[in-house]
Amino acid sequence: MATALTARPLVSLALPESGAWRLVGQCALAIAGTLLLTLSAKTKVVLGPVDMSLQTLAVFMIAAAFGMRLAVATLLLYMAQGAMGLPVFQGTPEKGIGIAYMLGSTGGYLAGFVAMAAIVGWAADRGWDRNPFKLFGAMLTAEVVMMVMGFAWLAMLIGVEKSWQFGVVPFIVPDLIKVALGSALVPAIWSLLPRQR
Repeated sequence: MATALTARPLVSLALPESGAWRLVGQCALAIAGTLLLTLSAKTKVVLGPVDMSLQTLAVFMIAAAFGMRLAVATLLLYMAQGAMGLPVFQGTPEKGIGIAYMLGSTGGYLAGFVAMAAIVGWAADRGWDRNPFKLFGAMLTAEVVMMVMGFAWLAMLIGVEKSWQFGVVPFIVPDLIKVALGSALVPAIWSLLPRQR
């Protein structure tokens, strides 16, 4: 029983234990999470032929702070916003909007974000978000799953070689940095809350 109590994700500290206000709080957090995802998608760092965004880091942080259920719900809400034509993704609206954009070259990565949220959120639900090494392992696993999904989808569209060259290689080092940063930040926040550990 003690394990279950100490393994709550970070945002659970700010939410009521149960009732309507907890649901209202979760809805507000999910909407705030989609705003963060949109902002992170639009924050670009241009390195060579590829635009880098902070979106991977945002997914890591949301998943680690929200836990699996709320993180996956947040990502699905974000995908629904994009499917409805809202310009929430990195390449929207200039490269298209809605379902057509989601089925394009970034489709596998977008689906991978949901898998990332599930993996890191699952780890947070088990208290791994308090340990930088365990959280690093979870985030690295989530990163690999997302990249595999993105690569597989892109390979169907442009071929394996180009998919590896343009869809994987340029992201390896930047995304490893985001994994390291995310796995350090959340445990650091927990360390400021010693009575909650």
